[in-house]
Amino acid sequence: MTEHETGPGDRAAAQQAGGATARAGVRQDNGAQVKTGKDNGGVPEAGIPELVIISGMSGAGRSTAAKCLEDLGWFVVDNLPPALIPTMVELGARSQGNVARIAVVVDVRGRRFFDNLRESLADLDARGVTRRTVFLESSDEALVRRFESVRRPHPLQGDGRIVDGIAAERELLRELRGDADLVIDTSGLNVHELRAKMHAQFAGEEEPELRATVMSFGFKYGLPVDADLVVDMRFLPNPHWIPELRPYTGLNDEVASYVFNQPGAKEFLDRYAELLRLVAAGYRREGKRYVTIAVGCTGGKHRSVAMSEKLAARLAAEGVETVVVHRDMGRE
Repeated sequence: MTEHETGPGDRAAAQQAGGATARAGVRQDNGAQVKTGKDNGGVPEAGIPELVIISGMSGAGRSTAAKCLEDLGWFVVDNLPPALIPTMVELGARSQGNVARIAVVVDVRGRRFFDNLRESLADLDARGVTRRTVFLESSDEALVRRFESVRRPHPLQGDGRIVDGIAAERELLRELRGDADLVIDTSGLNVHELRAKMHAQFAGEEEPELRATVMSFGFKYGLPVDADLVVDMRFLPNPHWIPELRPYTGLNDEVASYVFNQPGAKEFLDRYAELLRLVAAGYRREGKRYVTIAVGCTGGKHRSVAMSEKLAARLAAEGVETVVVHRDMGRE
């Protein structure tokens, strides 16, 4: 929506979002900054807009996630007070299809309004608005490095340290994180990798019933904080101790054959795939659209990689849109 497409009533409603922070290069209406996407091709017909709420830890990549959606044609509002989210949706509904997908960034800069978020979400549910919440997570260590690199204080640290602000923000956002549809851990991601994750989740013109990320990882590097389900492949013999297999990964045919020729490997795959079929049906009934399945072994190089590939293939065969991520492969 450009300036000449906005009527007086729309501008007046947008001006009510006082206190929201503006960024350069976009239209501003004395408050909430409105970023428009490159185009609106492929969006649904006129009606109630689709809504995505982007939140998470300061420094975890909210701005990058918002810019990615903007590039995909979403109408993005940065730091809109939660109480004004229903008003923004109403404006989109009156746009005659010009604003059919809205993304709203909600963060602790608007903390005095944050208590209104639950009430606003209940209002949206009553109106039948299709909404999803994306939560950007990151480790304390990664967040501290990012704040120190830009020499900026954490918005909640006050007279304390950066870690104090991070702890306060985690507590404030704990409930929202638990209710999020999609949690993305950006601790080990660069800007391009985060954009790729957002693009994989939101670039499709049609929303699938369920999206799954199958992630291999190494226990010695820590559990993925964004995992919904975690399974352990360390009950299988480790190809690391086979000299001719050690240099390769679970993507290698010989390594995969070794893993699945071990007692219990194929049986585990069959039974866990059957369990996931049951879980996926429940997720669909509950309206959950995203699930991250973490498959671990010691180093995240052999067993977890081979099992993740097979498991992802099973899920895809069941009609689940699946992405495979090998978090720790190559770290050794």
